Amino acid sequence: MKDFYGKPLVSTMHSTEAGRRGGIRNGYQMTINEVERHLVNESSKVICCSNYMANQISETFNFPREKISVIPNGVNVSKFDIKIIDVQTVKRRYAEPNEKMVVYVGRLVHEKGVHVLIGAVPKVLDVLPNVKFVIVGEGGMKEYLLKEAWDFGVSDHVFFTGFVDESMLVSLYKVSDVAVFPSLYEPFGIVALEAMAAKVPVVVSDTGGLSEIVEHDKTGVKVYPNNVESLAWGILRVLRDQAFANKIRENAYQNVVENYNWDKIAEETIKVYREGVTLVQPRIVAKYKVEFPSSKFDSYPNEFRILLSLYTFGAIDSEHARLAEELSSMLRIKVKEILRLLQKLISFGYIETSIDHLKRLRYHLTKSGIIKAFTFFLIVKNIALLFELTF
Repeated sequence: MKDFYGKPLVSTMHSTEAGRRGGIRNGYQMTINEVERHLVNESSKVICCSNYMANQISETFNFPREKISVIPNGVNVSKFDIKIIDVQTVKRRYAEPNEKMVVYVGRLVHEKGVHVLIGAVPKVLDVLPNVKFVIVGEGGMKEYLLKEAWDFGVSDHVFFTGFVDESMLVSLYKVSDVAVFPSLYEPFGIVALEAMAAKVPVVVSDTGGLSEIVEHDKTGVKVYPNNVESLAWGILRVLRDQAFANKIRENAYQNVVENYNWDKIAEETIKVYREGVTLVQPRIVAKYKVEFPSSKFDSYPNEFRILLSLYTFGAIDSEHARLAEELSSMLRIKVKEILRLLQKLISFGYIETSIDHLKRLRYHLTKSGIIKAFTFFLIVKNIALLFELTF
């Protein structure tokens, strides 16, 4: 779009494939990595959420650090500043009134380190037997984590809630004694900010953006990543010292109010966009009017339009999958026809389905679908460039 419309591009990146996977090891990961590289190198400015991410983007894509702006994510504190009428009713779902409660919120995937938390549970219970652990979220590791809790003999102390609505999430934060985020890879850590806004003491891995959000022993407790003993120590540090817990949660709340409010973030973002406009190079206008292939998107076969649309909107996994109705509206194709084409693409192995928490069928690209869409994108891009050079 930058090339076709002659507009400056400012992009925002929240993570990289190399960071998520700990390197690039196969063709699927390489495809995503090259898409990210292309986006970054076409950008006048790149916004990311932490210095950790800024350094990773600069090193991974050989991109000038001075063209990267760090703007943290924010949180609406008022959303968490509520009073729960009956605290014990909410807590009693998972713990007795005299028991402590530890909460984790996030995806159940390897990079979030939930398996490290499950491993720490027996060590915490050895010291404080009256503690319950509530795991909020869904993900591919759920069955594995359930089995781990059973094998460790702590399944009666660990509860998996699945997805919860916003009001229940806030309530869970409010009745918890500590929120734990044991990530192995974390570009920022918005859930830690939410917990701090809800005035819950936090224990986090000393990694990525979490290291920048939390100041050890002042606004939270940092522990070694992927270290069961260290995580258990951090949890016990908070649970056994109420005065300390009160201190760090009050400090954390003030930090969120002062430094992570959306008004401040919006002002910083506007400033970066203005800088991006001034950095863009003047575009050489073609001598003759040329209709680039990408401007003929509506003339492409509908199968390709679906693949490119899913690819453009990042529908590469179940978390980012799209509804058929969304594709219908986007592409101006009747839902019945979209469903027929989706089934065709599924049969070719380019698309998979998933069910969201509202029991709706969603669609996302498979590894083969990503490669197919990316290949078509590059062909279109190169043809457009050829036209531009020729004329």
